[in-house]
Amino acid sequence: MTARRAELFGGDESRFDFPAVGDERRMLCDVLGAQRATLELKCADLGTDLAVRAVEPSTLSLLGLVRHLADVERRWFRRVLAGQDAPPRFSSAADPDGDFDGAVPDPAVIAAAWDAWRDEVAFADAFTAAAPHLDVEGRDGWRGPVSLRWVLVHMIEEYAQHNGHADLLRERIDGARGK
Repeated sequence: MTARRAELFGGDESRFDFPAVGDERRMLCDVLGAQRATLELKCADLGTDLAVRAVEPSTLSLLGLVRHLADVERRWFRRVLAGQDAPPRFSSAADPDGDFDGAVPDPAVIAAAWDAWRDEVAFADAFTAAAPHLDVEGRDGWRGPVSLRWVLVHMIEEYAQHNGHADLLRERIDGARGK
């Protein structure tokens, strides 16, 4: 019998071992955590191949996704919800695609991307844990007022979308397919 496509990638499925009922905050955090772990799994053991581009003329790469998601985490949790003056780490008004364009196969660039992503995830997790409730609000120039609840749902959506991209990118790099 041939393995199903989703069974071929492998990895630690324990990232999905959390209750499917219960407290809303815990559930949102668990699902977001599973999405973050999925990104890490899809990027595992690739070294400088993380910078391999999808197809010309796209600059989409796994490394670009890590850099992009670090900026997305930073935007919603630090800037919008916590009200910090925290400009993006990898993109700017002058270089709006810097998160992807700057994703080059340099070990120092790769290490900096993972460090930034882990810092932003840690901040987001600490902010979420310390928030008195999910209705804590921030103000965003694009969406207007947003709640912590909305940001958590949006982050799950953001990771799920980009993890789909990561599936295809990983398969292009080494043929690994699936979850």
